[in-house]
Amino acid sequence: MRRFNVTGLCIPEEDYMVDLSGKIGQIRKLVDERRYFTINRARQFGKTTVLAALRQALLDEYFVASISFEGLGDESFEQAAAFCKVFVKHVAQALRNTSAPDELIDDWANCDIHDFDLLSRHITDVCKDRKIVLMIDEVDRTSNNRVFLHFLSMLRSKFLARKSGDDYTFQSVILAGVYDIKNIKLKMIQEGAYVPAESENKIFNSPWNIAVSFNVDMAFSPDEIATMLDAYEGDHWTGMDITAISEEIYNYTSGYPFLVSRICQCIDEEIGGDWTQNGVRQAADIILMEKNTLFDDLIKNLLNNNELRDFIYEILILGEIKSFNIHNPVVSLGSMYGYFTRSGSKVAISNRIFELLISSFLVDTEKENIVPGRSELIQSGRLDMELLMRRFAEHYGEFYETKKEVDQRFIERHGRMLFLTYLRPVINGHGFYHIESQLTDDKRMDIVVDFGSEQFIVELKTWRGESAHEDAYEQLAGYLGSKGAQRGYLLTFDFRKDGNRERSANWVHFNGKDIFDVVV
Repeated sequence: MRRFNVTGLCIPEEDYMVDLSGKIGQIRKLVDERRYFTINRARQFGKTTVLAALRQALLDEYFVASISFEGLGDESFEQAAAFCKVFVKHVAQALRNTSAPDELIDDWANCDIHDFDLLSRHITDVCKDRKIVLMIDEVDRTSNNRVFLHFLSMLRSKFLARKSGDDYTFQSVILAGVYDIKNIKLKMIQEGAYVPAESENKIFNSPWNIAVSFNVDMAFSPDEIATMLDAYEGDHWTGMDITAISEEIYNYTSGYPFLVSRICQCIDEEIGGDWTQNGVRQAADIILMEKNTLFDDLIKNLLNNNELRDFIYEILILGEIKSFNIHNPVVSLGSMYGYFTRSGSKVAISNRIFELLISSFLVDTEKENIVPGRSELIQSGRLDMELLMRRFAEHYGEFYETKKEVDQRFIERHGRMLFLTYLRPVINGHGFYHIESQLTDDKRMDIVVDFGSEQFIVELKTWRGESAHEDAYEQLAGYLGSKGAQRGYLLTFDFRKDGNRERSANWVHFNGKDIFDVVV
């Protein structure tokens, strides 16, 4: 029986998978043009699946040696002799797994290679009059040794010699991993595994500057997600609205391949095949509660890098706007990990599930935590959002007044976090929230709370005068309209001196929408 496969390697006809033909066609063009390139994407972004599909597509014209560095011990990278022997062995095995003729396999395998000079000559001999494509997956997995950089330098020299007609080498070399080659070198320097010479540029002196840019969008578009749902529907006849469901899956994942497949798997296997938008939300909720290697890596990276964590905190919680400057090391790192994307000229979190996961992590690790009682806020399985807002206003007032002046300055900066730390334990286990990423210069934050089958829209603002408050009604009413909602909630933090501060909680009818307006 066909299943949704989230292991990273889907098999056509055995698993439901997105139609990759468009992406494969773009990548094949690079191979046909004899390009060398790297596929650098975040963990579980479908690199292995794409390489498998590409290998299959290339076999009609090329001899493809597809290998992986995953599982190779450090000893394979300690000395040139060990690396060369392991490399020759794995390429020979990869060729045996294709329709390559015995003559080619024998020519490649029957040799004694123990240094890079011999390996270079061997590649020349074997590649003469043959179109061989070399693909290496997980290229950054065990590359914490300069031996690997020497290997890349050798391939680079052969590539340049081929361009001048003085050598033979691989038709194309494709390296796949999270780190690009420049970042591998930086990673090695940071870990103390590589000490550059004084004259060497410590970061940008890459042995792989021959590679062309790889601009193929590896994320799945709604149309591509629909191809997978089409195949599923052909087997199961659920009657789902494929367009609506594919778009809803995209809304949560932004096409991140693992998350797309995991949502589909969850709907199919864990929530009874509820192929509705509510089913997608339920699947996202389940996924956020589970442990997996993708989420473990994300949390580990936040714990190990305070700069990255603080940068994301400022975006998600404080509502600060950050310019997307790829030369900023934090932006570059977050983009490489797949956490950041460009939204116009600004940094945004790359998908809604990551927003949910990271904001929950930040809230859970926040020291100042107002813990409300849950019983009166949830009745008969329904969340009373109006009462929650009133209770928060009461608790916030008490919390604010009891803090010393230095702590009040903290509250003024982190008021949104206080609301989230209040909200999270109420809905935990029954619903979730996400923070909309379209932040603007007036520090607006939109929080969408999914609880059961209901959705609540809360806008958080800072008091900037009556006119700006009226504009907030306009913004929220427009946002409610875009979401097809009638009712919304506006929470405004007024940080003026005590004599001028306003506190209120009232329903307002504005432009045909009902807005519960709370000022604290």
